[in-house]
Amino acid sequence: MAELSEEMKDLYRKTAEVLKGSERRQFMAGIVKGLGKGGQSYAARAFGWGRNTIRKGMQELTSGVTIQDNFAGRGRRKAEEKLPHLLEDLRSIVDGQSQTDPTFQSVRLYTRLSAAEVRRQLIQQKGYTDEELPGEETIRVKLNQLGYKLRAVQKSRPQKDS
Repeated sequence: MAELSEEMKDLYRKTAEVLKGSERRQFMAGIVKGLGKGGQSYAARAFGWGRNTIRKGMQELTSGVTIQDNFAGRGRRKAEEKLPHLLEDLRSIVDGQSQTDPTFQSVRLYTRLSAAEVRRQLIQQKGYTDEELPGEETIRVKLNQLGYKLRAVQKSRPQKDS
C-alpha cells in the first residue's frame, strides 16, 4: 500500500465531511478498497474514520443495497410511551384541584398541587411504583403541556381605587 500525500488525505477528509449518510459510507469504502490490504486500519488512523462506518460502507458497496439510517430510533422514549395512561391519570388527579385564570385572560388552568404532590398521588391513588414513574421535573413538564400552571390558586382581587 502506497503512502498518501497530506493533500490527498486532506481532500479525502473534506470530501467525507461534505457527504452524508450512505453516500459518505460508500465513498469511504471506495477509498479503502483502493488502498488495498490494510486499507481499513490505515484509513481509520489517517483520516479519523470509524472502522464500523467503513465496514457498513463496504457492505453497501458489495451488496448494492443502501442501509437505512434510523435516526428517529435514537434517544430516550417519552414518558407517555412507556406509561400509556400517564397523561389521563395526571388529568384525573389535577382536574379536581384546578381553577381557570381568575382574570379570564388565558385558557390556562391553575392548580394548587406541586409536581411532587402529583407524583405522590400517582403512587398512592393510581398504583404506580416509585421506580417506574418519571421524576418531578418530567411530571411538571407534562402538566405544563396539558395546560396546567403549577402555582398557588389566585383568589380574585378587587380592583384598586385610583
